[in-house]
Amino acid sequence: MYRLCPFLYTFDYKVKHCPSGGWPVPCVYFLVWIGSDFLKPLFSLDCPLACLAEPIGSAAVSIRDGETEGVLHLGDRDAAVLVVPEKETLLKAGEQLLAWKRPSVPDLVTLNEANTPSGLVTAHRLFSAFVTLAQNQSALLHTLLDTMSEAITIVDMHNVVHYWNKAAENIYEIDRAQVVGTPLDAHFDSESIRLLDALKQGTSVQRVYHIPRPDRHVLINAAPIRQEGDIIGAISIEQDITELVRLNEELSHTTAHLHNLQQEMSRFQAADDPFFTIKGHSAAIQSAIQAARKVAQTDATVLIYGESGVGKELFAQAIHQASRRREKPFIAINCGAIPAALFESELFGYQGGAFTGAEKKGKPGKLELAHGGTLFLDEIGELPLELQVKLLRALQERQFYRVGGTEPITVNTRIVAATNRQLEHMVAEGRFREDLYYRLNVFTLEIPPLRERREDIPELVQLFLHEYAIANDQPVPRITPDVMQALIDHTWPGNIRQLRNVIERLSILQEGGVILPEHLPSAIRSLTLAAPPAVPLTPPYAPVSQTSPAGYPFAPDSALSERERILAALDRTYGNKKAAADLLGISRGTLYNKMRKYGISHER
Repeated sequence: MYRLCPFLYTFDYKVKHCPSGGWPVPCVYFLVWIGSDFLKPLFSLDCPLACLAEPIGSAAVSIRDGETEGVLHLGDRDAAVLVVPEKETLLKAGEQLLAWKRPSVPDLVTLNEANTPSGLVTAHRLFSAFVTLAQNQSALLHTLLDTMSEAITIVDMHNVVHYWNKAAENIYEIDRAQVVGTPLDAHFDSESIRLLDALKQGTSVQRVYHIPRPDRHVLINAAPIRQEGDIIGAISIEQDITELVRLNEELSHTTAHLHNLQQEMSRFQAADDPFFTIKGHSAAIQSAIQAARKVAQTDATVLIYGESGVGKELFAQAIHQASRRREKPFIAINCGAIPAALFESELFGYQGGAFTGAEKKGKPGKLELAHGGTLFLDEIGELPLELQVKLLRALQERQFYRVGGTEPITVNTRIVAATNRQLEHMVAEGRFREDLYYRLNVFTLEIPPLRERREDIPELVQLFLHEYAIANDQPVPRITPDVMQALIDHTWPGNIRQLRNVIERLSILQEGGVILPEHLPSAIRSLTLAAPPAVPLTPPYAPVSQTSPAGYPFAPDSALSERERILAALDRTYGNKKAAADLLGISRGTLYNKMRKYGISHER
């Protein structure tokens, strides 16, 4: 049995040294016929050779354990023994071989398992074996490339196609026979061939989205082929993502349809429960919802307190939809957004020709438009004093006059007002009419700020993420736990409105469907809990200047005054205990102790 190394026959020995000086390393020695020009290219394959035994006439030296053991007599055919240590220097084609005597017969000696000469291999058989090996390797490579699902194209330095696999045939619907041997730009617009970029510029192309044909979408990876630093061609691997694009379009259509269904479902749910649109399961928000449900069943005037962005108008709309007036109009007017000179005509309307630029037929005001329904007076604390008296008269008498009109207009309208100010303080300062305050303050509804219902933040975050994903035909991004914790820890001075804006920002900046801490605004990313701004209490609730030895800034001899000031601080901060304690100049623990002492509810 012979060991074929496709064109050389080998056997192994452990040697202590070689004739040229010796290395104590494992060696392999070849019995090779030399002198034929055919063997020159074979030795170009970087065969590692260490030393060459001296040829002895028409025989070869046999070496065992580093010593000359004997001579292998090969008749009149010259041969040599090559001793080859592993991972040693390289012998190039023709080096020290051409100087030897040319053999009389172009044969190669073979050795059997006993390491004795047993026959000859002709040069023809040797060449055939080499060609067969090359063909087998080529067939293996072609089969491997043809079974790949990616299109593979190989061009030479002149842009002539040398390889075009089956996937390329399927993707581009061009047979291999039509492409191979022709310039690639004969089949495609040269401006659209990313492979040429790799060929001309010598740079790799990674995951470039490309539309080579109107009905094809591919991702291209291309790189130049180099030989000793010179570019000799280029190769591209193109992944067909046409089906993925189609599925994504179908998903977008399905998502849009789902969004429409969700909107329809929300409308049905809102019709069944108007408070469905107010999200949150915290005790604070549920308490406000339950109070709003009860007052909605009546026609009582409602005064909604809450910081900017907590959703006061959302509560006003829900109260209207849950009332007997749901079939009538809900009209809203922002008292702080309209100049005082125009507010009267906006609220009460005007008669035709009442002033320059007025419509000839006149125009009904918001109060008249809300007849039978609900008028929502947002930011009522911004209403000028001169208009407050006119509003009070209209509310008391249920009738009013248009600007420039002489006929009274009777209305049956429910009033819901909202403010982020403490109206009782404004009354004390003379900036809000006391009679109007009592007319509006029939039923007070306090909406908690977001910092007092932190347990609702994850639900709101997911709600807003879904809304923006559907609106922009994108997958819902995943939010990492540390980002969610940062959102929960933030104080949110702008409340839900601010949270919604931040989530929109995160949806835009997210990468790969994941929201990371670096996408957060710097104020939130710092994870520092900034307390609400310490706004001084207005008289008569401002703390007295003297301080007791314990550091409590109240007069120690007036328990009633102390209770009133605690209540005022809680009202001013909408129940935020930390903010109230800061306003009062005491610790939060002390505030809780005083609240228990005076029977003030923690749910306030």
